[in-house]
Amino acid sequence: MTNKKQESIVDFSVINIDSVVVTVLLGMLISFVLWRAARQAHAGVPGRFQAAVELLVEMVDTQAKALIHNANSRKLVAPMALTVFIWIFMMNFMDLIPVDLLPATWHVVGPALGFKDYLRVVPTADLSTTLGLSVSVLLMCLYYNVKIKGLGGWAHELVSAPFGTSKNPLYAVLLGVINFAMQMIEFVAKTVSHGMRLFGNMFAGELVFMLIALLGGFAALSLSGSLFFVGHLIAGTVWAIFHILVITLQAFIFMMLALIYLGQAHDAH
Repeated sequence: MTNKKQESIVDFSVINIDSVVVTVLLGMLISFVLWRAARQAHAGVPGRFQAAVELLVEMVDTQAKALIHNANSRKLVAPMALTVFIWIFMMNFMDLIPVDLLPATWHVVGPALGFKDYLRVVPTADLSTTLGLSVSVLLMCLYYNVKIKGLGGWAHELVSAPFGTSKNPLYAVLLGVINFAMQMIEFVAKTVSHGMRLFGNMFAGELVFMLIALLGGFAALSLSGSLFFVGHLIAGTVWAIFHILVITLQAFIFMMLALIYLGQAHDAH
C-alpha cells in the first residue's frame, strides 16, 4: 500500500520535460526572429521578411486597440499578444512534423544520455502547457483589475457584479456572497476553457495524424496493403493541408481570448 501510494504521488508530480524543453526552445526561436526583424526594420521598401512581420504586428495591434482602450496597457499587452500568437503557432506547427521522426531519433539519443525513451514534440497537446498559458493570462487579468480599478474598486466589483447590490443590509450581504461566487466561477471557467480548448483541438489533431500513420504501417505489414498505402498518402496530405488552417486558427483564437479577457479586466461593471 505504501509503495503504491508513493508511486501515485510521484507520478502525479511528474514534470513533462519534453514539453518544457520544446516550449522554451521555440520561445527562444521566435524571440530571436522578432528581435532580428526589429533590428533590420527600415523606412524604405520592406523585404518579404519585414513585410510579413509588419503584417502580423499591424493585425495584432488592430485587435488590441479594438479591445483594450488604455494606451499604456497596450504597450505591454500588444507585444505579449503578438508573442503568444507566434509562439502557440510554432508549438502547434510541431504537429506537422512526421509523427515518428523526432521520437525515433530520441529513441536512440535519449537512453544514451540517461533520459527515458519518450518524447512528445507538440507542447500544446500537453494539458499542463495549455493550462499554464491560460493561468498566465488569468494572472495578468488579476494584475490589471487591481491596477486599473484599484484594490478597493476591484473588491467592490467582486461583491456588486453581476447582480448589483441592495440598500437592505441583509440583501446586500446575500447578494455580495452570490456575486462573489459568480465572479470566482467566471474566473475559473474562463481559465479552464481557455486552456482546454487549445489542448482538445491539438490533441485530437495529433491522434488523427497517429491514426493515419498506423494506416501506412498496416500497409507496410500487409501483402495486399497497396491501397491502404495510397489511402495513407492521400489522407495524410489532405489532413496536413487542413491542419495548417487549424493550427493558425487555434493560435489566433487563444490570442483573441487573451485580449478579450484583458479588455474585460479594464472595464468597470
